[in-house]
Amino acid sequence: MDARLQRRVQRYGWDKAAAHYERFWARQLAPAQRRLLELAALAPGERVLDVACGTGLVTLPAAEAVGPGGAVVATDISDEMVRRLRDRAAARGLSHVTVERIDAERLELPDASFDAALCALGLMYVPDPLQGLQELRRALRPGGRAAVAVWGARDQCGWAEVFSIVDRRVASEVCPLFFQLGTGEALALNLEAAGFGDVVVERIATVLEYGSGADACGAAFAGGPVALAYARFDERTREEAHGEYLASVAPYRRGDGYAIPGEFVVGMGRPC
Repeated sequence: MDARLQRRVQRYGWDKAAAHYERFWARQLAPAQRRLLELAALAPGERVLDVACGTGLVTLPAAEAVGPGGAVVATDISDEMVRRLRDRAAARGLSHVTVERIDAERLELPDASFDAALCALGLMYVPDPLQGLQELRRALRPGGRAAVAVWGARDQCGWAEVFSIVDRRVASEVCPLFFQLGTGEALALNLEAAGFGDVVVERIATVLEYGSGADACGAAFAGGPVALAYARFDERTREEAHGEYLASVAPYRRGDGYAIPGEFVVGMGRPC
């Protein structure tokens, strides 16, 4: 896939998803984000970079951890995600948080300027994830650390059929290698290839709980990575896609709701 096209798909797709993202994903992503922050072990006064920050589910806790004596620079490819996080940080009086629209593969930031770098569930969308990790390493000071979370193996993520369901209706070009970094030792190997040592990687089994089929579909289609393609569906196509998706997650139905299995891979490394 053409990298420029993939970046455009991500930029405008997450613009579409931004309004729905926290409603459908804040609670579901919390285990990965919580563990990422634990591994990062942020301390008061530190400078932190948060790449693919979204609406700030990691940025804002990081800002609390470093306090007003520290600083957090948050970046995302989506204008709408950036706008929402800027508004939230301003509403909380977090003047030590800066939010910018920047491509993860070309961070327009000085070398060796951060104590910690974070990327929570964003690296799967980067056309060249190794380049993204190399940029994190470049931005870190000696002795710093990077903490990264990605989705795990495809066969451990019960919601994975959403990609093929959408692709059968429109060429979404979302992320053809979405699960690659969560397969086997891929995340650890990429961290090492990017110049990180002391690499630690953990797998976290999780369950994505939704109270209704409508919420399960909202998360899969409107609030996630296929949002741009989904926006092009007419009502009939949406109903068909919803029906096919709910059939794919039918084994995980619990009463009126769904408990869909998932897996995260969380890793940390230090610049060699």
